[in-house]
This record gives sequence, structure tokens and C-alpha cells, in this order.
Amino acid sequence: MSAPVPASASRWSRWLDSDLWFSFRSSPMAMAAALIATLCAGCAVFAPWVSPYNPFDLATLNLADARLPPAWVEGGSRAHSLGTDDQGRDILSALFYGARISLLVGLASVAVSLGVGVGLGLLSGYLGGRIDTLIMRICDVMLSFPSILVALLIDGVGHAVFPDAPDTLAFGVLIVAISLTGWVQYARTVRGSTLVERDKDYVQAARVIGVAPLRIMFRHVLPNVMGPVLVLATIQVAAAIITEATLSFLGVGVPPTSPSLGTLIRVGNDFLFSGEWWITIFPGTMLVLIALSVNLLGDWLRDALNPRLR
Repeated sequence: MSAPVPASASRWSRWLDSDLWFSFRSSPMAMAAALIATLCAGCAVFAPWVSPYNPFDLATLNLADARLPPAWVEGGSRAHSLGTDDQGRDILSALFYGARISLLVGLASVAVSLGVGVGLGLLSGYLGGRIDTLIMRICDVMLSFPSILVALLIDGVGHAVFPDAPDTLAFGVLIVAISLTGWVQYARTVRGSTLVERDKDYVQAARVIGVAPLRIMFRHVLPNVMGPVLVLATIQVAAAIITEATLSFLGVGVPPTSPSLGTLIRVGNDFLFSGEWWITIFPGTMLVLIALSVNLLGDWLRDALNPRLR
């Protein structure tokens, strides 16, 4: 008699046989985007182990190595393959550490927006009435302001109220600033899907047997409205990273002691026209690669989860 198949192996087999996996391996663009996103995320997560230097350890910086060009340019050094900035920080190491901060802020802000938006969208669509009207009017008010201006306002007020705040509080203010308008799209998306799902037979049957409304919303309705939410969340990760980079470029983002890709681009912008192009070009390229790969994955996921396009 053959040995029983472990549950994990069975789930893995079902995933390999699924339409989603077939769609993924049939799309060279999705595979390339996933590879780039995985490499960037891996370098960011394992930055302390894969980067040749710690660019933010002041004890290791040497001003004599400042503004060194990349190794293949005349005057470059093999010890700094992508060159150094005005403080002697290794650009390659700064990219890994900067991407780590950008990804952390982007993922955290999307997680906050996702939790708030999905919860309010479920309540709005399932309960309806005055609650639906109130939540949707709040969404309309939030959509009337450009998201970057709201983020600038909240982040600027946070820096003014807490001028000597620790880095953890500064990161929290930045995440809240980005999330304040990001939840609206999730709420409207979930509300629209919930309005369709709440009148279906399985929801009516759950009501008849006395299942609590909260249990119906989160146990029965939520799994059936998560498809569009996952697509939106994937695309919003790239948007959140770009927003964080914009705020850091303007000088109101992450603390200067923990610079992200936006901060590195701002620093390099001061030396761009003096010939030190590598200080800003390489962080900008890293930011473009991350945002582009995540957006391409979001586009693929949207098509893969749409049954009309299968």
C-alpha cells in the first residue's frame, strides 16, 4: 500500500495544476517581472549580508573616497563597483539599504490601507443605509484632495509636532501619511463587490440559519471579493513606494539617518550637473525597476484572475 501524501504536498500539487500557475508560466513578461522583483526584494531584505559595506555606519566612511566614479570609468575603484557619493558611501550598498527602507514603508502603508479600506468597504456594502452613505461621502471628500498633497500635509505636521521624534515614530507618521488616502480605493472596490455578493443565495441562506452579520461578512463575503483587492494591492505597492520616494526627495520623508531611494536621488541631484551622474542615476534606476516589476505583476494578476480573459 502506498504511503499517504502529505497535505502540504497535495496543496503544492494543486497549485502547480491551477489556472493561475499556468497563466504565470505562459507569460514571459510576468516571469521576468517576478524575477526582477524577487531579486530587488531579496537584496533589500538581506542587505546586511549581501552588501559589501554598511553605508550608514559613520565609522567606516572615508571622505577621501568621496565621489568616486563606477569601477569601469576612469578613476574608479574595484572596491566600489558603482562608485561612491559625496560622503564616501558605497552606492551599491546604499541601494540595497535604501530599497529595504522603501519596500518596508511601501508594504506597511499598503497593509494599513488594505485593512482599513476592506473593513469599511464590507460594512458599507453589506449594511447599506446611513452607514453606506456616511462612508462613501468620506471617500468622496478624500478623493477630492491629491494624495501627494495630503501626504505632504500630514508628514509636515508630524515633523513639526515631533521635531525630535525617534526613527520609529517618524516611520509611523510617514506610513499614516501615505495610508490616509490609500484606503479609499479599497473601500470603494470592496463595497461594489459586496453589493453584488450580499444578495446571492449563500448569503441569504446564512442569514436564514441565524449566522451573525460579522461572521457572514468576514467568513463568507470577504473571500469572494478579494480577487480585485489583491490586484489593487499589488499595484498600490508600487504607488506607495513612488509616493515615499517623492516625499523623501522633497525632504519630508524618512529620517536622514535612514535614507531611502528617494533620499539618495535627492542627494545625487545636487551633483548631477557637475558630472557625478552615478550618485542619482543608479538609485533612480533601482526605483524604476522595483515599481515597473510590481506594476507588471499587478497587470498579469488582473488578467489571470479575470475569467473573461482566460
